[in-house]
Amino acid sequence: MFLLGKKIEFPDVELASPDGILAIGGDLSPERLLLAYRNGIFPWYSEGEPIVWYSPEKRMVLFPGKLKVSKSMKQLIRRGTYHITWNENFEEVIKACQESPRKDQDGTWITEEMRLAYIRLHEMGHAKSVEVWREEELVGGLYGIDLGHVFCGESMFSREANTSKLAFIHLAEKLEKENYRLIDCQVYTAHLASLGAREIPRMEFTKLLKDLKP
Repeated sequence: MFLLGKKIEFPDVELASPDGILAIGGDLSPERLLLAYRNGIFPWYSEGEPIVWYSPEKRMVLFPGKLKVSKSMKQLIRRGTYHITWNENFEEVIKACQESPRKDQDGTWITEEMRLAYIRLHEMGHAKSVEVWREEELVGGLYGIDLGHVFCGESMFSREANTSKLAFIHLAEKLEKENYRLIDCQVYTAHLASLGAREIPRMEFTKLLKDLKP
């Protein structure tokens, strides 16, 4: 594990510990965050802890053309109960992700420092959101970092059943139309696996990031 200083740099991701921890410290400046994502690294820590930077040995990804939409989700989409927007209310989406309870987690990993850092990235055009609405009420969504050809998903939330899935389906379909090649989902969840995401080795993932660099 490496201790970061003021210089904006990271060690080689292959030096990460078995549980994926690469470094601690540093800051959440836009320059450092963008360097991290471009190299397959992301911050994940709790309030009151130092910043911890991860690069897991196995990376959960979705190739947009491999999206799986279940019969029940297709029916939900056809019913037209919800409407979906792109990048129209980023601050409300990240706030909802921050406040949403997580199974087997005490509190949130989206600290106030992190929330403000990603809002800053959004203002710079690097962080984007998907919003799911029932009439005028925000009921689901997600946000992440747009690297161009690669979208790094950060968090999603649902206030009604399946609305985070609706947001993810919309994202994948939009990105496929725009010739994006990869959605980084970070770590395995059954929720993401049901939508077609799968794990690949870290070396394969970081090679893809380099090959897909705009």
